[in-house]
Amino acid sequence: MTTAAARPADFGNLWTLPGVYAPQADTYLLARALHREGVTAGMEVLDVCTGSGALALLAARMRARVTATDISRRAVMTARMNAARAGHRIRVMRGDLTGPVAGRRFDLVTSNPPYVPTPLGHRSRPHGSAVAWDAGLGGRQALDRICAHARDVLRPHGVLLLVQSGLCGVEETLSRMTDSGLSCSVTERSYVPYGPVMTKRLPWLSDQGLVDADDDAEELVVIRAERS
Repeated sequence: MTTAAARPADFGNLWTLPGVYAPQADTYLLARALHREGVTAGMEVLDVCTGSGALALLAARMRARVTATDISRRAVMTARMNAARAGHRIRVMRGDLTGPVAGRRFDLVTSNPPYVPTPLGHRSRPHGSAVAWDAGLGGRQALDRICAHARDVLRPHGVLLLVQSGLCGVEETLSRMTDSGLSCSVTERSYVPYGPVMTKRLPWLSDQGLVDADDDAEELVVIRAERS
């Protein structure tokens, strides 16, 4: 069992509007995978569900040409501000997952989507900061759509790096991506203490059989999927 990935020093001092997802353990784990991928100058990179823009900025510092998307207006504003403050040219677009870049192809796609299982009736549609984590009863509302469309935004030999919780079906993600024609595997694993949202939902998660009552940590994984 590994511990949480250390925060990369080159994230710098990011600014976030209230309600925007700030870098946390899942961001750091995905950043480690991005470093290992070996981004080179001129690569076309897409960051889906960019939040503060942390991953997009990291790719830009590697001299990639970066596009980022988020459905949250505040996240788009935050990512644009952070790019401007850092002196990087990043195209940040508002919209649902890969919708804003339909028809485009990328060498590398990163995504830290919402994946927290959410009780029925909790909200008909997440709003405010909950947009960054609420993901339906099984935590797969965004994950399943990313699996369905990932191949469409990857160039031949393009790679998707996706972080998710072990609570919402890692094998399901691997299966769906394989069925879509991608070669995929888990490349990073980490265990982190439950945050405030998960802690509040532990009784419900336990009732659903998703966690044991004695659990105090969540497994995070990065899945790497490559188009042939």
